[in-house]
Amino acid sequence: MFNQKTNYITETPDGVNKLRKALQEAETIVIGAGAGLSTSAGFRYSGDRFERYFKDFIQKYHFTDMYSGGFQVLQLAPEIMWAYWSRHIYINRYMNAPKPVYEKLLNLVAEKDYFVITTNVDHCFQKAGFDKKRLFYTQGDYGLFQCSKPCHQKTYDNEEMVRKMLTAQGFEIGENRELIIPTNGEIKMTVPKELFPVCPECGEPLTMNLRSDDTFVEDEGWHQAAARYQEFLRRHDRSKTLFLELGVGGNTPVIIKIPFLRMTMEWRDATYACLNYGEAFAPNEIQDKAICINGDIGDVLKQL
Repeated sequence: MFNQKTNYITETPDGVNKLRKALQEAETIVIGAGAGLSTSAGFRYSGDRFERYFKDFIQKYHFTDMYSGGFQVLQLAPEIMWAYWSRHIYINRYMNAPKPVYEKLLNLVAEKDYFVITTNVDHCFQKAGFDKKRLFYTQGDYGLFQCSKPCHQKTYDNEEMVRKMLTAQGFEIGENRELIIPTNGEIKMTVPKELFPVCPECGEPLTMNLRSDDTFVEDEGWHQAAARYQEFLRRHDRSKTLFLELGVGGNTPVIIKIPFLRMTMEWRDATYACLNYGEAFAPNEIQDKAICINGDIGDVLKQL
């Protein structure tokens, strides 16, 4: 359905002005965010950031980007794996995004009754100042560990553990949470065994709280956020609503894209706006209620 675009609109004439009007008139805004939003904010998994912080992994193991490297490193020794993942977690979760795209988005919706559902795991919404009670991170959080087994449905904040692993490799943490490479450039590709995170309940290794299989832990906070989201939708199905989809790809359409399209079709006073770089589209059935803009999300938000 979402790979063939013959029956879809892909670009709305004068889309920016129409979206501006929709934002102004909306009583309720439901934001659905995917990886494209963080990419626009500068959280790219290849290029300068990857080459800066993973130069040693590129040279020794020929990793080509952070995403594929995260799978490749699972085949290596634990002390190497945690060296890689501690860097990956820190720069994509605890460091600030290079561009203020999330802050621009907040400025546009702060005075509205909004809620955010996202498949992103980088915590950018909360770092930008979005109300944490209006956020639902469906796929986990880089800032949380869980039991790899898992023996129980609980997660653990990992910042202190990650920082210790980075220090053991030779990195320093700057005042603004910047990850600093020492002037001599000497970085270890391993962390000592005593820093490996282990489950306090069963002693098995801890792992990232990321949805990749049926071991993903949906903790109490996850269920509370899910309930708040469903209650928000229930209370606003008769209001003038803008479903604002930002950078959502086709990997998990059942989480954001399909529900947004369905609710736009069913809700009498709803508008669907899709912003995506080269991948914006909406079915012809809702073309009178849809706005599609193909372009960099940060650039579009700046125009708004």
